[in-house]
Amino acid sequence: MPSHDHAASYRFCPVCGDRLESRLLKAGDPERLVCVGCRYVLYLDPKVAVGTIIAMEDDRIVLVRRAINPGYGRWVFPGGYVDRGEMVSVAAVREAREEAGLEIRLDGLVSIYSYAGRPPIIIVYAATATAGDLAHDDESLEIRTFSEAEIPWDELAFSSTREALRDYLAGVLHPHCR
Repeated sequence: MPSHDHAASYRFCPVCGDRLESRLLKAGDPERLVCVGCRYVLYLDPKVAVGTIIAMEDDRIVLVRRAINPGYGRWVFPGGYVDRGEMVSVAAVREAREEAGLEIRLDGLVSIYSYAGRPPIIIVYAATATAGDLAHDDESLEIRTFSEAEIPWDELAFSSTREALRDYLAGVLHPHCR
């Protein structure tokens, strides 16, 4: 069985339709799904997500309460998946607009988070709200701003949310990574 997440759900070649089987192609690499007919190798690549920790004028941070799984009812900063061919920084601005109703200025990279056995790679930016009115979309139950002392640490949706907020509050910022 390949070590890729959800690999068992892929049974047929997307090129010729023949059966896929797990094979070790190179020592030290994980097993790959290979077509028994045309020998096409199906690489299950990671998903790239982006998030923004948005500071308002009063230094409060924007969080949204999720209305979707995973993490239904828990708090996160605005974010989502990067579309194929989309620049990561453009996706960060788009997600802030969609999920928080805000135009933002990216201030720098907080960090990049990934976890063994999990497909998402999460790129988190620090940002400042520059325009717009705080409003959530249909993927959120509510939106609020929090001071550092008010952050609902026990109600955060993901490890990456918790780690990125801690890094941000500790002043971790890579200003030239846009």
